[in-house]
Amino acid sequence: MKTLALIAAAGRARRFGSDKRRAPLADGRALLTATRARAGERFTDVRVILRADDRPADLAVPETAVIVSPRADQGLGLSLADAFAALLARDEPAEVVAVWLGDMPWVATETVDRLLAEAAGDRIVRPTLDHRPGFPVLFGRDLWPALAGNEQPDGARALVARHRRALVEIPVTDPGVLRDVDSPDDLNPAKTTV
Repeated sequence: MKTLALIAAAGRARRFGSDKRRAPLADGRALLTATRARAGERFTDVRVILRADDRPADLAVPETAVIVSPRADQGLGLSLADAFAALLARDEPAEVVAVWLGDMPWVATETVDRLLAEAAGDRIVRPTLDHRPGFPVLFGRDLWPALAGNEQPDGARALVARHRRALVEIPVTDPGVLRDVDSPDDLNPAKTTV
């Protein structure tokens, strides 16, 4: 089964105070670079959603991996809708897309393996930690048209709720499924490690 990772990195990071995608981790890598590398450990095809005004080279993202979201400033849900519409228009051959947030490089590869083991064209597969939903969330191809038509700015929560029968939740002990970066302090090595 062909899969790809879709990294949502088109936000403005207003709470962070600067472009967090370029913020350095303890090992010197930029946050988005580390997330792409982690996703690349399990996905040979990794795409990144960026804004129309982004310069991919400034973020060390190859042009061939970029999906531009014209509606990125309207929220994550619209960025995802733009990306899934682009995948459908390109007749992307993958059966499953893992939606991964650009500020989450700490997801364990073993967690991704568990999610992939449950993935299918008619499923939504997501990890949970202490009953809290996390990322990445894997969407089978049957759900892509609904994602492409999503008009909710806050991501795909409402869509997942409407498709509960397709949802498979995988309980994990991996804190990386919830750990993201909202402020510079979240990059503190004492709090987070890759």
